[in-house]
Amino acid sequence: MEVEHYPLGKRFRGYLPVVIDIETAGFNAKKNPLLEIAAIIVEPDAEGLLQITEKHSCNIIPFENSELDEAALKFNGIDPYHPFRMAIDEAEALKKLFAPIKKAVKRNDCTRAILVGHNPAFDIVFLNAAIARSKIKRSPFHPFSTFDTATLGGLIYGQTVLAKVAQAAGIKWDNEKAHSALYDAEKTAELFCIMVNRWKKLEALEKMA
Repeated sequence: MEVEHYPLGKRFRGYLPVVIDIETAGFNAKKNPLLEIAAIIVEPDAEGLLQITEKHSCNIIPFENSELDEAALKFNGIDPYHPFRMAIDEAEALKKLFAPIKKAVKRNDCTRAILVGHNPAFDIVFLNAAIARSKIKRSPFHPFSTFDTATLGGLIYGQTVLAKVAQAAGIKWDNEKAHSALYDAEKTAELFCIMVNRWKKLEALEKMA
């Protein structure tokens, strides 16, 4: 079923929120590779409430001469060279994900995308490093500004861990599926929509008072 689109325009100062989650083989963006990346596009419905409209993800082949941290691989459970991962090169993955994001930015009358993540400082550093390695001249994302659902979760629900914030917001959480880029991105996107929409509803009530 095709989702109707209502341009977001200037709701976030001309930026389109796009939820990104990245799984890596370590914590050093220059040495450790991206292994998975997921992007969830959120757009408003007829009432101006945010909803998930698109989901994109890729498994990525470690870049040449990259270093794999065994502790990181044990944590996320990823085998980088498993034949059924259907992984693609880093540059190809970014181009594949950026194409629909650029289209979404345009149809929402926005100027750029802004990365939404749970503790997004990690994701934006790895994303920017991958963009530089891939020699992509213009990213659809703002290079350093982000929206952080951990901060928003702490403000609204008194929780900062993704699983706990999600559960506090009434979102179902499956620990067996966690630490997959697509699953974590989906849950982060659901959470972001709930929190932004809650604020919009509060604004509407204040205007009626």
